[in-house]
Amino acid sequence: MNLTIPRADLVDIVTQVARTLPNKPSVPVLAGIKLSADGTALTGEAYDYDTSTRVQATASGEPGTVLVSGRLLAEIVKALPGKPVTLTTTGAHLQLVCGAARFTLPTMPVEDYPTLPSLPQPVGDVDAAVFAQAITQAAVSAGRDDTLPMMTGVRVELRPDHIAFLSTDRYRLTERIIDWKPGRSDIDADALVPARTLADLAKTLTAGTVTVALTADRPGEGLIGFDTAGRQITSRLLDGANYPPVRSLFPKPEDVTTRVTVDRAPLIEVVKRVALVAERTTPVLLTFNEDGCVVEAGGTEEARAAETLDPAAVTCDGDPVTIGFNPAYLVDGLTAVTGARAHIAMVGAYKPAVITTADQDGNPADGHRYLLMPIRVSR
Repeated sequence: MNLTIPRADLVDIVTQVARTLPNKPSVPVLAGIKLSADGTALTGEAYDYDTSTRVQATASGEPGTVLVSGRLLAEIVKALPGKPVTLTTTGAHLQLVCGAARFTLPTMPVEDYPTLPSLPQPVGDVDAAVFAQAITQAAVSAGRDDTLPMMTGVRVELRPDHIAFLSTDRYRLTERIIDWKPGRSDIDADALVPARTLADLAKTLTAGTVTVALTADRPGEGLIGFDTAGRQITSRLLDGANYPPVRSLFPKPEDVTTRVTVDRAPLIEVVKRVALVAERTTPVLLTFNEDGCVVEAGGTEEARAAETLDPAAVTCDGDPVTIGFNPAYLVDGLTAVTGARAHIAMVGAYKPAVITTADQDGNPADGHRYLLMPIRVSR
C-alpha cells in the first residue's frame, strides 16, 4: 500500500469505523482496523462478530491491505495537521506521513481477520436526517442492563406505510413512527436491533438517504444492515420473539384526567436545578393546577428545593395532580420532544404519563410518544 488521502477523509473513515471496536476483544485482531486500498479508494473495516462497519473514501495510489491497532490509529489521525496524509506499508509496519509529522505503527496479520458479513437484501429507503432523529429519540428508553438483552434493543417494525421504533427499560417507553419508501408494498417485518448500534449510526447521519437491508430467518439469528454515503453497517439482531405488547401501556385518550402544555426548555432547566438536592433514587415532584406548575425535591440532611414555573409557560387542563418522576428520565423525555412546547397527559399520580410534542393548538402531535412511569411518594 502506498496512497495519499485528504486528512478529513481519513479521519472520517477511522473515527466511524472505530465506533465498532469492542472494549474487550475476544481475539487480539478484533482490536484492529483493516485498511484496504484498490488504487482508487481506501476502505476501513471493523468487526466484533455482532456489528460490522465498512466506510470508503476516494484515495489514489498503490493497492494493498493492512491491519493496525484501531484505537491508536484513531487517536493519531485526529491529532494530525490539516494536510494530505500518505499511508505506506513497509514490511510489518504502516507509516503515516502528514506534513512534518511521521508515525510508524506495527501491523497485525491480515489473514487472521474475520470476513465481514455481506449486506442483507435491501427492503427500502428512508431520509437520513429523519431516520437519525427517530433513532435518537427511541434509543433513550432502551435498557442498559446486559442481563436483560431484549430490553437493550430497539424494536424496528417495517410496514408498507411507515417504520415504527419501540424501546423500553421497564420504567419508560418510546414509540416513534416515520415515513419511508419500502421496496415492496406488502412488507411486514420486525427486527430487534441493539440500541447502541443504532445510536452510533445516528451520530454519523446528516443528509441523503439510508437504505435499510434485512434478513430475519430465525429469532436472534437475523441480520440488519444500513447503507448510506459510502458506509455500510450490519448488526446481528437480538431475539425479539417474546417482545412484550408494550403499546398497551399507553393510556387511552378517554382515561386522561390532566393535560398540561408547557414550554419545554424552562421546565428542563427548573427540573435540573431542583434535582441538585435529590439523591440518585429520589424523585422530583411536579404539582400541576390552574395556577401553573411547582417543582420540588428533597435530599439528604433535610436539603430541599422548590421552584415555581412562570405561569405564562404552562397551561393545565383537568384535575390538579402532584406526581413524582425520576428527574433524569423526565429530562430525557422532555429533551426528546422536538417542538418548543411539550404536552403531558396524565391519569392521576400513580399511572404512566405520556410526553409528546404539543402542536400549535396545544394538542399532542402524532409520531412520537414517551411514556414515563411515576414514582410513588408519600408527603
